[in-house]
Amino acid sequence: MSTPGTRIRELIVTPIAFRDPPLLNSNGVHEPLALRVVLQLVLEDGTVGLGESPGGEARLERLLAASKVVTGMDVFDTTAISAAIDAALLPTVPSSHERGWATSAVEVACLDAQGRLLGRPVSDLLGGRVRDTVPFAAYLFYKWAEHPALDGRPAVGDDWGEALDPAGIVEQARLMRQRYGFRSFKLKGGVFPPDEEIAAIRALAEAFPGQPLRLDPNTAWTVGTSTYVARELDGVLEYLEDPTATIPGMAEVAKGSPLPLATNMCVIAWEHLRPAVEQSAVQVLLTDHHYWGGLRRTRELAAVCEAFGLALSMHSNSHLGISLAAMTHVAAAIPNLDHSCDTHYPWNSADDVIVPGALELRDGEVEVPTGPGLGVELDRDALDRLHRLYLDSGVRNRDDTGYMRRFRPGYERRLPRW
Repeated sequence: MSTPGTRIRELIVTPIAFRDPPLLNSNGVHEPLALRVVLQLVLEDGTVGLGESPGGEARLERLLAASKVVTGMDVFDTTAISAAIDAALLPTVPSSHERGWATSAVEVACLDAQGRLLGRPVSDLLGGRVRDTVPFAAYLFYKWAEHPALDGRPAVGDDWGEALDPAGIVEQARLMRQRYGFRSFKLKGGVFPPDEEIAAIRALAEAFPGQPLRLDPNTAWTVGTSTYVARELDGVLEYLEDPTATIPGMAEVAKGSPLPLATNMCVIAWEHLRPAVEQSAVQVLLTDHHYWGGLRRTRELAAVCEAFGLALSMHSNSHLGISLAAMTHVAAAIPNLDHSCDTHYPWNSADDVIVPGALELRDGEVEVPTGPGLGVELDRDALDRLHRLYLDSGVRNRDDTGYMRRFRPGYERRLPRW
């Protein structure tokens, strides 16, 4: 039975664009603007719950479809709400992974609204926090000094500078530590030949002795190359992330790797867990509530990982503060969080849509918000500004490869590359 005022009056879906540096990866390079979608779940009593999702035309369309089916439902019926969204999308979106983007964003908004109604943080709704702060890793990228001038647009620089060799990566890591106090470091690889990236990791190990390191080439390597890199960096990395594609491919690497293998690419939906476990393909799973169906499902996923002896960390993509708050709450409620979480937040926080002060990276950690719901408030002026930027930019989908070809016409997206 519904409590008066707890039914959903409307779900407001707002696409936004925000600045992104020229970060290199195995697909190309980040464009000057990244895309997200902000949700405002408005209840009959005026309470508003916030959610955030990756952007792009397909995901925006699915969230708009979700907004139509949740109207009139009780905000506490989160299981029924997720089922209704899933059923609405199933005819055109057969992938549970792709449907999960929509159900997750709406579920986060529901939990935020629930917490505001109850005066309790989201972590309490997930069973209570087992840690007061959540550790995050510095996310290092090879990058250009600026977005080059293009089609009459002037070059767009940033204060991070260029990082195209081991010295540049070490300097970027020093800045990350200086500004945010990170005590572990992840390098996005798959950009340069493997020996160059091995050299960068060794330079990091020398500059930050004893600090956990990880390398993620986003499936840029063959099985043979992956095994070679794993052996070269034995004793240096805490784990090697997605060196090659597919569960069978990772299983082949695992046979010859002295390092644990992690993934956020070949195990991204519930149906992938059984074959991954049966083939011993991965030893560390990088969760991501955005595509596992939400915070409650991520909490359940952690229990499954514990049962099968899989270590746990957390994946990130370019995101803003609503997502960081959700990541922090669920990470706080997971007992078996074995490694620091990934976050892009230092690269994107200058364009946040939340009121400053609620979330801060200090000593490489984020303190779990104790206010109602997610513990963050929407900056409506910032939301309006970023929505206008989305409308005016004409950017509707992420295209790292296409953007790279604007500067290097012969560039090919080839995986594996080495």
